[in-house]
Amino acid sequence: MEVSPECPRRGGGPVLVRRRSPVPLGLRETLKARLWRSCTCSTRGAWAWVQDLLPATRWLRQYRPREALAGDVMSGLVIGIILVPQAIAYSLLAGLQPIYSLYTSFFANLIYFVMGTSRHVSVGIFSLLCLMVGQVVDRELLLAGFGPAQDGPGPAANGSAANASATATGLGPPDCGQDCYAIRVATALTLVAGIYQVLMGILRLGFVSAYLSQPLLDGFAMGASVTILTSQLRHLLGVQIPRHQGLGMVVSTWLSLLRSIGQANLCDVLTSATCLVVLLAAKELADRCRHRLKVPLPTELLVIVTATLVSHYGQFHERFGSSVAGDIPTGFVAPRVPDPGLMWRVVLDAVPLALVASAFSISLAEMFARSHGYSVRANQELLAVGCCNVLPAFFHCYVTSAALSKTLVKTATGCRTQLSSVVSAAVVLLVLLALAPLFRDLQRCVLACVIVVSLRGALRKVRDVPQLWRLSPADALVWVATAATCVLLSVEAGLLAGLVLSLLSLAGRTQRPRAVLLAQIGDTGFYEDAAEFEGLVPEPGVRVFRFAGPLYYANKDFFLRSLYGLTGLDAGQAAARRKERGPGAGAGEGDAVGGVDLGPAGSSAALMPTEGGFHAVVIDCAPLLFLDAAGVATLRDLRRDYGALDITLLLACCSPLVRNTLRRGGFLGDDPGDAAEEAQLFHSVHGAVQVARARRREAAATDSTL
Repeated sequence: MEVSPECPRRGGGPVLVRRRSPVPLGLRETLKARLWRSCTCSTRGAWAWVQDLLPATRWLRQYRPREALAGDVMSGLVIGIILVPQAIAYSLLAGLQPIYSLYTSFFANLIYFVMGTSRHVSVGIFSLLCLMVGQVVDRELLLAGFGPAQDGPGPAANGSAANASATATGLGPPDCGQDCYAIRVATALTLVAGIYQVLMGILRLGFVSAYLSQPLLDGFAMGASVTILTSQLRHLLGVQIPRHQGLGMVVSTWLSLLRSIGQANLCDVLTSATCLVVLLAAKELADRCRHRLKVPLPTELLVIVTATLVSHYGQFHERFGSSVAGDIPTGFVAPRVPDPGLMWRVVLDAVPLALVASAFSISLAEMFARSHGYSVRANQELLAVGCCNVLPAFFHCYVTSAALSKTLVKTATGCRTQLSSVVSAAVVLLVLLALAPLFRDLQRCVLACVIVVSLRGALRKVRDVPQLWRLSPADALVWVATAATCVLLSVEAGLLAGLVLSLLSLAGRTQRPRAVLLAQIGDTGFYEDAAEFEGLVPEPGVRVFRFAGPLYYANKDFFLRSLYGLTGLDAGQAAARRKERGPGAGAGEGDAVGGVDLGPAGSSAALMPTEGGFHAVVIDCAPLLFLDAAGVATLRDLRRDYGALDITLLLACCSPLVRNTLRRGGFLGDDPGDAAEEAQLFHSVHGAVQVARARRREAAATDSTL
């Protein structure tokens, strides 16, 4: 390999740098070494494994109460206060009784405290997941002969009529009513989704969530938020309409609302308007004064307590027919194994749930870890979130994940470690054991208001689309397509459409990367795009080509078209024409093929090719991330065609990965440092250009001598 002019010099002379020859391990040796490391057991290794699986066993020993306890207790209390009204409200989305949302919040906080690697993430119920759970629950209830979940007007109508009809027809399970069957569906779905997440963590598939790009997640959040808002309008207006299922659910719901608008409950409408004004005003005030407020105002809790008292003493349910939350029992229900038959029915529905929950949890954990100067482990996060679903599924809980809004509040109130999750769980436990029945007369329209106001952040993301379009039209298209598909079809279809478009966008960027010709910057050894910069000096007779992407089967044709178009010479067709004209048409017998050595030439055609007007092509391989078999074959054929035209092909700035691929593909010799590699690969573009220039001068001198 050539000695580059930029090489370090020692004692006034150039230093020759060669790459060490790798010592490849065979497949058998590699598997044997990994198996030995996995099977070797010691006390220290076992304890390290336990600490990796349960990170709390490591950081609790280093916990500093004087520095962290006050902030953890404060943030835990605030999150616990926020969790209670949200848990009761989000039960509407999931189609379940409020007690199950409280169970979910309690167990999720405790499990993530033990297994999570993030210090700040708040894991619990999440509106988007509640919506997806609710859609599966409603579908299974209808298939079992029950009516839509939680459509009764009050405590006396918690599905009793539907239970009776379903039992009479023999479609529903004889030992289980509507509410019982709903939570069975939810727990089966939760267990399957948790198993998926645990398996992803065991198989080290944490990187899979990275394919759910941020524009995809933002568009999905936007579309799902519109779907959630639409589903809550019936509670805000107090109308009785069916919960639509399948494709076009949002459009069907809006049509039903327009047909039933005359049946709106005036009490619910006035209550909803009042609560929305109070909640939105309080949120705007909190946003403007967030730097002055040390603790966020528990607006949702205050509104829920006030609305419960007014509804109870005003007898809104009895006098105006307003729908209320109903009886919320205290204590815990005996654990139950999820129904295996239901698990098989929801095995496909759990896939998008597991992916969305994993993507949001990992992205939030990594975001807050970067902002606070520590690291998280994506695979351990998958295990933690998966266990937050697998274990609580036996205790009547449903799917959970990290939530951005509560995590932001947790950080703002001084959280230092996950000990705050234990405090939050204690607050929820207090409500479970004593305070839950007090919310019996809480109007459902108030809970719907809490849900709608919590969507502010996701709905505001639509303002980011213009800036995203200016930054990356492809990402903006993914955002809009994902949101539109969620709204017009379904949230599952929106997630699938966003994922497909993201992968197509990624493939498109690698399939048609930027290709340019380079020219020298003055007398330096640096080269830049000749079309983008002025004042560059092109090298006479040498074309320097840069392809800013990998070279593989999907873009090899684009690579050739770009090279031929920029250089003005289709080497394949020109070589074929010269071959048809015969060996004596343009090149002498001494012309080398392959660009390794020009050799003595028998005619002036060897000095200046009649086609193209250049004698060497240098490919800048620095942006070339990888090559596959088709890419190596493309370079091999290109070298052959250029060699037939007496044009030298040189490669510069090849990474070790590209070098190894070229060697394995037969483009180079088998031994590193052989003559073929020395003559074709260069450490810098400038070095390759200088060698091409020197070879040309040598060929010209030889020709003049002859």
